Amino acid sequence: MIKNLEKIAPDEEILEGDFISTFFQNEDCNELSVYIKNGDIIDYAEKCVEHFNSLSDDVIDEICHGLVESCHLSDEDFDLPELEDVREILEYCWFYELIVDVPENDGISYVVGGEGDWGEVVGFVIKDGKLAYVGVDYEDYL
Repeated sequence: MIKNLEKIAPDEEILEGDFISTFFQNEDCNELSVYIKNGDIIDYAEKCVEHFNSLSDDVIDEICHGLVESCHLSDEDFDLPELEDVREILEYCWFYELIVDVPENDGISYVVGGEGDWGEVVGFVIKDGKLAYVGVDYEDYL
């Protein structure tokens, strides 16, 4: 459920709010921001948040594998310790925003952005309800 929803600027259509994430966290807690590109799609944004909060274990594992790969591809000077479980990568990165744009079709699509301890922004893209991308170029999907 999205709360504290308000316009970012009086002359813009973009709304900002926050929600509680059931799995992913930011650097302080499990409250993430949501940005809605158009005030007419608030109900759709709620569906995107609901989808985000019910990602399957398989999709979460895919996201984590993509984050590990992104870390290894980074040019930054960061040594990722050996992980016993792929989800341990989440100790080295955090997420802070879910961005919802006007839908192209009936499918659920959104972008999630964050950062890694390896010094790069990182995120993932859900397109038509499926994981479409994990890595540093997630903003290209906006």
